Amino acid sequence: MKHTGKIAMLIAVAGLICVTLILFGARLGLWQPIVGFGLYRTYFNAIGAGIFSVGLFALAIHFGRGEKGWAAVGGVVALLGLVFLFPLISSTVNPQPRAAPIHDITTDTANPPAFEVLDETRAGARNTLEYGGAEVADQQATAYPDIAPLQTPLTANAAFERALEVAGKMGWEIVATAPSRHRFEATARTSVFYFADDIVVAVIPAEDGSRVDMRGVSRVGGSDQGVNADRIRTFQQQFQKD
Repeated sequence: MKHTGKIAMLIAVAGLICVTLILFGARLGLWQPIVGFGLYRTYFNAIGAGIFSVGLFALAIHFGRGEKGWAAVGGVVALLGLVFLFPLISSTVNPQPRAAPIHDITTDTANPPAFEVLDETRAGARNTLEYGGAEVADQQATAYPDIAPLQTPLTANAAFERALEVAGKMGWEIVATAPSRHRFEATARTSVFYFADDIVVAVIPAEDGSRVDMRGVSRVGGSDQGVNADRIRTFQQQFQKD
């Protein structure tokens, strides 16, 4: 009991290291993103609950002894545990609708841009790059009805350069470009877990400018949790900024 605060602090530090590795281990090259996600689902809440419990216990013990400094340490540890438990608490208090069970989102479901350089050999991929057809298109229309091609008054050449510029600002890894055909392929990664989504952007000349189509496909998972749709929205918003 004498060193409860110290023990709580050590457990908090160890827990913080574990959480950091779980969230960013793939970025550090320790494992594939799906491994980190599996560790998250298995251990994250348990780590948070453990840290919170130890911190609360230390707070009570040291506060009862009048040891305000160590009581404060226990309080901080308990708060750290609550921070880790926040996703669980938030989803319990305010459950979110389940995301559509699709991971291939495109601005043109009738004629989705095809991948020509990225293929089934891309690292860690479990999902195919072949479009799922009418079933996927119908699910996208229901879940993300706002996803549509971007119409711009820019010429095809200018729109292609602008699209490349936006992709760079968004941190995408450009895999291949075909300037004469106004298209490129890229890979984007999530900040947490480092999941990879493959992207193709194609610019089509139009009578009053050009049209920018885009498609994003997650390498793993039946559902992308709306990430590809959000990325398309962000890309289009950034594209239209001055």
